[in-house]
Amino acid sequence: MGQAVVTVDAFTDRPFAGNPAAVCVLDAFPDDGWMQAVAREMNLSETAFLVDRDDGDRDLRWFSPTVEVDICGHATLASAHVLWEDGRVAKGKPIRFHTRSGVLGAERDGDWIELDFPAAPADDALVEVRELPSEDRLRAFEPDMAELEQLTARVVYYTAPGTDGFDYADRVFGPKVGIPEDPATGSAHCTLGPFWAERLGKRELMAHQLSARGGVFRVRVDGDRVKIAGQAVTVLRATLNAGS
Repeated sequence: MGQAVVTVDAFTDRPFAGNPAAVCVLDAFPDDGWMQAVAREMNLSETAFLVDRDDGDRDLRWFSPTVEVDICGHATLASAHVLWEDGRVAKGKPIRFHTRSGVLGAERDGDWIELDFPAAPADDALVEVRELPSEDRLRAFEPDMAELEQLTARVVYYTAPGTDGFDYADRVFGPKVGIPEDPATGSAHCTLGPFWAERLGKRELMAHQLSARGGVFRVRVDGDRVKIAGQAVTVLRATLNAGS
């Protein structure tokens, strides 16, 4: 029997925008090679794999097309969306995910899903933040992918002051992990939220990712945690013929 897979567009309220993630709910984690092969086949920035725990929580892992990743916002949002939509979790009940980055939370807020993630300082060796003077400059920017592949950082966040009701804008590039430009990156706000909160003197912010697909985020900085909220839309349900 095949394995069900659901594709969800995250950090958007309409199909074919935001960031698509594939979600597989499993009885147990199969071989890592199988999960990596599925992520490569899906060819999305991340594919999420979920397994129920005896305590009512879920174990969650994420794979890009080339590597397993430590943290991923949009595929976590997509996972929560699928669990509630499919009735695996009651719609009013919060969800706790056990991951490589500790315990992450998800709660419903009307049509929005709010994630509870750890704040990540901008000096983290795995990420780099580069600031541009304006949203127009950020939108038109074309990075040197060869240069980005040579950096120590796995992912680079480019950011600028926002316009039209947004506090800041961003774009995210990760060619080292098989993601030339990510469409809508929840985990980026673990770093960019505190970065802009300090500069703007406010804890609650609105952010806009300026990829071709776009993404919209509500961000709230709460001490060493960042609450990242977005919407999600299911766009595809399918069955993998290659079993786990």
